Amino acid sequence: MSTQLKADSLSFFEAIIMGVAGSAPAFSIAVAIAGLLGAAGTVSPNALIIFAVPMLGIAVAYKGLSKEMPHAGAAYQWTKQGFGQFFGYFSGWALLVAAPVFMVTGAVPLGTATIDLFDPTLANNVWLTTVIGAEWFVLIGMILISGIELTARVQTVMSVVEIGLLFIIAIAAYLHSGGSGLPFSWSWFGFHYTTATFASSALLVVFLYWGWDVTANLGEETKNGQNNPAGNGGFYSVFFTISSFVAFTVAALMMFSLSEASGFSDNLIYHVALAAGLGKVGADAASLALILSSVATLETTMLQFSRTLFAMGRDRALPGCFGKVDARTMTPVRTMYLLIGVGLVMILASSFLPSIAAILTDSVSAIAVQVCYYYGLAGLVCAKLYARTLRQSPGTWLFYAAYPFLSAIALFVLGIYAFSTFNMMTKIVGLGGLALGVLFYRPSGYGTHIADILAEE
Repeated sequence: MSTQLKADSLSFFEAIIMGVAGSAPAFSIAVAIAGLLGAAGTVSPNALIIFAVPMLGIAVAYKGLSKEMPHAGAAYQWTKQGFGQFFGYFSGWALLVAAPVFMVTGAVPLGTATIDLFDPTLANNVWLTTVIGAEWFVLIGMILISGIELTARVQTVMSVVEIGLLFIIAIAAYLHSGGSGLPFSWSWFGFHYTTATFASSALLVVFLYWGWDVTANLGEETKNGQNNPAGNGGFYSVFFTISSFVAFTVAALMMFSLSEASGFSDNLIYHVALAAGLGKVGADAASLALILSSVATLETTMLQFSRTLFAMGRDRALPGCFGKVDARTMTPVRTMYLLIGVGLVMILASSFLPSIAAILTDSVSAIAVQVCYYYGLAGLVCAKLYARTLRQSPGTWLFYAAYPFLSAIALFVLGIYAFSTFNMMTKIVGLGGLALGVLFYRPSGYGTHIADILAEE
C-alpha cells in the first residue's frame, strides 16, 4: 500500500467550499447560536465579531504555514517542526480527540433535522435522534472511503444548496422582523459582558468558527498554485461564516424574545423560517439546510481526523498501519474504519444522557478547549517561522508573526480560564481526552512490526 495521497484533486474553489463546509454555517446557526444568545444575551453580535479577531489570526497562521509547508498533518506537522516531536504529537492528538467528540455534536442535530421533516413532535426523543444520526454517520463515512474527488463533488453540491437556503430564509426574516423581539440597536455590538459571560461566550464562538482548517489538512490533495489554494481557501471561508452568523443572530434578536431565542437549541433556523412567514415549506427548507450542513461538517471533521491520523501513522508517531492509503482510491481507509467504529460507540453512548441540550453543551465546551490548544500552537509556530521577516518586511512580520502570536496567546488564556469554570463531566472530556494521549505516545516513535511489513506487501 502507498503512503501518498491523491495529489491535485481539489481546486481553489473546492478548497473554499471545504472551508465553509467545515465551519458549517447552517449547523452552527441551528444548534449553537441559541446557546450564545443564552450566554451573551443582546451582545451576541459583538461576541461573534470580537472573538473572530483571534480566530482570523489563526487563519492567517494557517495561510502562512500552508504556503511554506503543505501537509496532510497540518497543525501536527507544523508544531512538530517548530517545537519538536512531543508538542507536535499532542497537537495532532488534540484534533484526534476533538473529532470523535464532535461526532456526538454533529450527529444528534442531524437526527433531529431528519425527524423534523416527518414528525417534529419526536425531535426531542434522544434515542431516536441518535440512532438516525448514527445511520447518517455511517453513510458519510462510506462516501469518504470512496475517494476525495467524489467527496468534493458531493460537498460542493450540498454547500451551494445550503448557502442558497440560508440566504432566502435570512432575507425573509428581515422582511418579517418585529414580532416579540427587540428593535434593532447598535448596543448589540457593544461590550456589555460580565466576567462569566465573557469566557463562556468566547468558547462558544471558538466552537462556531472551528472547522475551516480542514483545507490545510487537504493541502497534499489540493492543486498547487501561486495563490496558495489550501491556505487561502480556509482564510477566505472564515469571512463568509462570520457574516452568516451575525445575520441570523441579529434576526433572532429582532424576531423573538431573548428567552425564546436562547431555547431554540434544536434548530434555530427552523423557528426563524416559521416566524418569517415561510410556513411548512420554509420549515422544511430549514430542516434540509441543517441536514446538508450537518452532513458537510461531519464529512470535513472526518476528513481532518483521517488525514491527521494518516500523517501521524506515516511518521510513525502512531502505528504505521494508519499511514497507508488504498491503492484504488488513494484514501487512508484504515483511519476511516477506526473513526467509524469509535464514532458509533460515542454517538450511541450519548443516548444515555438526559437530554439533547446536555449532549450539545458538554460537547461544545470540551471541543472548544481542545481547539484552543492546537490552534494556539499553530499560531506560535507561524510567529516563529516568520519572526525573521522583521527587518526585510515589517508588514509581513506584523501579519504573519505578531498577529498569529497574539491570537495564540489569547486562545491559550481563554482555554485555561474557561476550563476552571467547567463541570466535572466537561473537564473529563476536555482534559481527559488530551491526557489519554500519554498512553499512546512513544518518544522514539513506533517501529516496524510484522503487521506493518505485511501491509506494505
